[in-house]
Amino acid sequence: MRSPTDSASAPNTASTPLPSRDNAALAALAPWPDPQANKYTRGKLSLVAGAAAYPGAACLAGAAAERAGAGYTEVFCAGESLLAVRSFRPSLVVHDWREWHPARQEARCADRTGACVIGCGFDGDARQRELVAETVRAATGPVLIDGGAIGLMADKAGQRLARERAERGVGPLVLTPHGGEAARLARGAKLEGALGGPELAAGLARAYRALIVLKGPITFIADAEGIVETMDRGTAALAKAGTGDVLAGIIGALLAQGLAPRDAAALGCALHAEAGRAAAQELTEICVSAEDVIAALPQAVRAIVGAH
Repeated sequence: MRSPTDSASAPNTASTPLPSRDNAALAALAPWPDPQANKYTRGKLSLVAGAAAYPGAACLAGAAAERAGAGYTEVFCAGESLLAVRSFRPSLVVHDWREWHPARQEARCADRTGACVIGCGFDGDARQRELVAETVRAATGPVLIDGGAIGLMADKAGQRLARERAERGVGPLVLTPHGGEAARLARGAKLEGALGGPELAAGLARAYRALIVLKGPITFIADAEGIVETMDRGTAALAKAGTGDVLAGIIGALLAQGLAPRDAAALGCALHAEAGRAAAQELTEICVSAEDVIAALPQAVRAIVGAH
């Protein structure tokens, strides 16, 4: 497990965010497996995703997590989504999300690295709200909240859940909103004024006591201590449905492998962007899909991290 202290730790303010990390800094974070590694020591990612209407989100996030190095990726999804997810990728371990009990999962895996991603393909029903609340309360490893679950955090109850988790110190919380989701979180936290990208990311990080990955052409990564950094490798090729699920799977996999939250976000966002660029070079920015971004992840690893 890597140190909980992130690499780029120089103080800054939201108005002057740190620049994007260069390839050398990112390469130092790469979770190359130990020669004696097994699938559990390489990190277990639990992915709670895929409502009945959106099984594809669970498929994309799960496949991206495997490509990003997680040794064991399990998916908890709606019963109606089970067949689609199992058929998409046989290497994923797939359960009905009625079997998701984070406290029980943590007890069984106390000696292993791991993380949870929740929310890809959620559509906001009452059962999903219960899943989010239970996960934020009970999971002791890193938790990443994405997709429809972000909206379920965008009120006083969600903010209280996040802050209570931070006060207990049970594990880091990461939220990965796009602009619309960030605006909703801001309204829930009663952040006032028209905030620009870095200021909005910083304000949300303070309000929710979480690491915020504010996605966009330029992505801003902000933590609750006031450190904000940029990722400016984005491409319009990534402006397609499903690419956010891919990013959640990548960052979740890096968290499961022991990277500290800000490091996982920085490396994950850079790999995601570089994979988009590699796919666009072959297919054009018009033709790239989320599946193409997953397929291009090995090229992104070679471009940023190099060979090992």
